[in-house]
Amino acid sequence: MSFFSKLRERLTKSSSKIGQGLDDLVGEGSPEPQQAEAEQAPLARDLDPAERQAAPAAVPSPEPARPEPEQPVPSPEAAPDPAPRPDPIPMPQPVQQPPASAMEKKSGLMGRLFGGAASAPAEPRRELDDEMLEELEDTLVAADMGVDTALRVTANIAEGRMGRRVSSTELKTLLAGEITRIMTPAARPLPLYPKTPQVVLVVGVNGSGKTTTIGKLASQFRAAGKNVVIAAGDTFRAAAVEQLQVWGQRAGVPVMTAPEGSDPASLAFDAMTKAEAEGADLLMIDTAGRLQNRADLMEELAKIVRVIRKKDPSAPHNTLLVLDATTGQNALSQVETFQKLADVSGLVMTKLDGTARGGVLVALADRFGLPIHAIGVGEQIDDLDAFEPEDFARALVGL
Repeated sequence: MSFFSKLRERLTKSSSKIGQGLDDLVGEGSPEPQQAEAEQAPLARDLDPAERQAAPAAVPSPEPARPEPEQPVPSPEAAPDPAPRPDPIPMPQPVQQPPASAMEKKSGLMGRLFGGAASAPAEPRRELDDEMLEELEDTLVAADMGVDTALRVTANIAEGRMGRRVSSTELKTLLAGEITRIMTPAARPLPLYPKTPQVVLVVGVNGSGKTTTIGKLASQFRAAGKNVVIAAGDTFRAAAVEQLQVWGQRAGVPVMTAPEGSDPASLAFDAMTKAEAEGADLLMIDTAGRLQNRADLMEELAKIVRVIRKKDPSAPHNTLLVLDATTGQNALSQVETFQKLADVSGLVMTKLDGTARGGVLVALADRFGLPIHAIGVGEQIDDLDAFEPEDFARALVGL
């Protein structure tokens, strides 16, 4: 299964929330009118072949075909009408008319092949007006797209389209296009530099998925032929060290550890020395989860960065902030805080399969413009992949 298929399948909570909201919003309109031809067609079908040939003008304009008021209407036994009219008795059966069963068969089979769109009920449409735009804004804000981003997106959708009647599918397509436009500049893979070892510092709050993300990235880089070393910098949580060791065994990647409670900055320095001695291409350093409102923990992270730069002034070459999609708008304040202290260079969004708040990723791209390197939709190794804005946008709106 491709990653987009998994994304579309597992991003159900977000896409259902937005997609259902758009369906309900447009559903207040009415189907497109299907008038004259559909209403008049049964009249033509009701005529027998002789009447169709003798008086084709009687269907669209029945008034001229009526008899004059003073002219008596002949009975069935009376002589034929003096007006020229074919005798229906010797009239040969029209060969072009198949029997009723054949017509039904054609209608059933060929109608499904060629006339499915015509026979399907018309999709409801609604006029794009101020009231509808306000409801659209509310739908996007409820999906954690943020007020500013929601206003900008709806304004772009409305431009040149006010007063038009749109269907839910058209609205979803327009919305997906706007989301793709916003997120395309942010869709950039993790850059690889000739400088070795390339130091990748991974930060984030508690439970955001840092350890699992490091394991998945290390395994993928190892499969791509890179020599990778992992440093278990979360020295305060034994479970995190054990988890990284399991991932290291799976990927064939060495994991450096330190005694529980050791200084993580010291471990980072030692890991850089070892990675350099072994000729590693990448050194990925895990850090303990920390809340952005804990000044002491954030200062500890700043210390790790200072110590790393004593070893290599250009390090860390990448600082990845791992965000949990279920936190919604709180992710915005996390980016602000970590960017100030750790100079965040890129984002990884995890747990998109477990939230109705996937729209927050659009708000992040719109507000900060930081590269989004990867997104995750599960726990397996192939459930983390490069971010593709168009695929994400279509899955998010339910297309």
